[in-house]
Amino acid sequence: MTTPLPHSLRSDARDNRERILAVARTTFAEQGLDVAMREIARRAEVGSATVYRHFPTKEGLVTEAFREQMTACTAVVDVGLADPDPWRGFCLVVEGVCETQARDRGFTAAFVSAFPRAIDFAAGRERALGKVAELARRAKAAGKLRPDFVLDDLIMVLMANSGIRTTSPTAALTASRRFAALLIQGLRAEPALPPLPPPARLPPAVVTWTVSFGTN
Repeated sequence: MTTPLPHSLRSDARDNRERILAVARTTFAEQGLDVAMREIARRAEVGSATVYRHFPTKEGLVTEAFREQMTACTAVVDVGLADPDPWRGFCLVVEGVCETQARDRGFTAAFVSAFPRAIDFAAGRERALGKVAELARRAKAAGKLRPDFVLDDLIMVLMANSGIRTTSPTAALTASRRFAALLIQGLRAEPALPPLPPPARLPPAVVTWTVSFGTN
């Protein structure tokens, strides 16, 4: 669960909290989720105790740090779902998801992970995936999306896209857009399309962190 912000929080404590969140967003985006809490504290120029006072668990910090990104991700899916052309809407979602990932590795790592106690983040993730599943169903019914596409393929796409390593954020975005275009071509339904091998079950990775000071 995320940590609520008390109304009585002093201005210095509030400033510390916002600085911790800003540093966490930047660090997770650059390095993924494997950054230690003590490293977040060091970069935010606060003590580890201060970080844990505001965010007793790392999953709580991750959830709060990516709240806005989750909202933006859901908005991308909503735009795709609202498009009268389900195939075009599906393509918009694939392109948007890949671009979001290229810009922020940390959010994607959080999205494909399962945080047992981060109920609100998990609920947002499931809502987004449910909407993608509905959009895929419509695109299949329109004869545009290959019929053997399954939702786990989207998770596989995220995993593959996360493997892109470049020398700059701009190059990463360019590579990710090309990857999305190639992927979309492979997902388009065509006459006499050979079937894919059986889908792999890709459950979200269960991520757990201890509350002990100095741990990840």
